[in-house]
Amino acid sequence: MDADTQASEDSGHGDHPDPAAPRRRTGGRSARVRAQVLAAVGELLMAGGYDGLTVETVAEQAGVHRTTVYRRWRDVGGLLADVLDAASDDAWSPPDTGSLEGDLTALNQEVYQALAGSGPNLTTALIAAGFRSAEAAGALARFWEDRYARCADVVTRAAGRGELPGPTDAHALLVAATAPLYHELLLLRTTPDPALPGRAAAGAAAAGRAGAYGVQEA
Repeated sequence: MDADTQASEDSGHGDHPDPAAPRRRTGGRSARVRAQVLAAVGELLMAGGYDGLTVETVAEQAGVHRTTVYRRWRDVGGLLADVLDAASDDAWSPPDTGSLEGDLTALNQEVYQALAGSGPNLTTALIAAGFRSAEAAGALARFWEDRYARCADVVTRAAGRGELPGPTDAHALLVAATAPLYHELLLLRTTPDPALPGRAAAGAAAAGRAGAYGVQEA
């Protein structure tokens, strides 16, 4: 933790950070408190949804004083935004199976595993919270932007292998591959079908090979 952040936390004073700005990464005690608090947010969100989430319940669950939570995160929106921003701190990268359809299927399998479970689900809880909090919605948009940017490697690799006929809109192809899962499992709440990830991937890959997501070269 840097000296400025430590001083601000110890004194209880200092300006609140801009919620849209990247959060300063710290170490030591501050990092431990952040980990405890964000874990508590996830647990409470899965247990009771957005309406069951308050600064007080988060502080109690995390074992920290509520003034610590108020000072650093301000409110529930700030807590949710930091949970989502923290999710982008990982080293995740899209799988490389050697083919466009294989890569899209592997991506879809990860989405399917996140959405199709029968128990409490943090992914769906965070998506739902995005409709209740402007800060969470902004952080969710940043999270998706980051994930789609990383997944663009799938299309770049496919182009390098000659699987695509020309310049391709990576975002459009990736959305086409993953959208059926979100539509079926989140919107329609259909019974999970293990064949869905591969079927959706195959359709998007076929459309990509046919040039459906081609872009005009400048």
